[in-house]
Amino acid sequence: MATENVFECRNLHYAYRGKFPALCGIDMTVAAGERVALVGANGSGKSTLLNLLDGLQFADRGAVAYRGQELTEAAFADEAFASRFRRSVGLVFQNPDIQLFCPTVREDIAFGPLQFGVDQQTVAARIAELAETLGIAPLLDRSPHQLSVGEKRKVSLATVLISDPDVLLLDEPTAGLDPRTTTHLIDMLDAFAHAGKTVITATHDLHILEDIADRVCVFGQDRTIAGRGTPEEILADEPLLKANNLIHVHHHHAHDHRVMAHNG
Repeated sequence: MATENVFECRNLHYAYRGKFPALCGIDMTVAAGERVALVGANGSGKSTLLNLLDGLQFADRGAVAYRGQELTEAAFADEAFASRFRRSVGLVFQNPDIQLFCPTVREDIAFGPLQFGVDQQTVAARIAELAETLGIAPLLDRSPHQLSVGEKRKVSLATVLISDPDVLLLDEPTAGLDPRTTTHLIDMLDAFAHAGKTVITATHDLHILEDIADRVCVFGQDRTIAGRGTPEEILADEPLLKANNLIHVHHHHAHDHRVMAHNG
């Protein structure tokens, strides 16, 4: 049986305010249940692509389709489609503050499912379960503004996971996380993938690629896809990584010290 494509991008172009190009001809398909990593230096278009996949922005030229339906403003004007899409696709932003706007963590996590008409008892049970999994139970009655970056990131993840989307879009999910929390997050994403979900992660943390992706797309400074392959193939392709500002290689004492390119 052919696997259904969740997303198809055909010759996708997008420019901010019509004049600052962010995506310049992206062709890409993502199959149901696939784990895809988007890697590239800052400003290469990864976050913009996630916004287009989440229907927050729309293509200037070319098209993005979700399960065969093109994502356009007209499509989202149809309430039935918009509601179905919003339940199915969840985006965790790079900046967790965008996602957290209620007086307490508990209210932030409950917000989505209550909007979708899930009853309060079910929501409360799901919050308890998620809080346990993510280790955020002690935070539930605190204000999101009082939390550390790592805590905020876990809470913003919870606000998306609570609605149990089929597709999870993650923008730099490990930024600002300590190693233990990063490992925990990777385990959760693994469980998510094992449940048949589709996970698309934008990151420039090359350390985690083999843990979070079956396939990698490398975004170039020209805002097109400069390379594709398995995590192993991409990590072994030093010229590709260097050309796209993903590693710096320092030569001294005939050793190569690989330093991740940090571009927040």
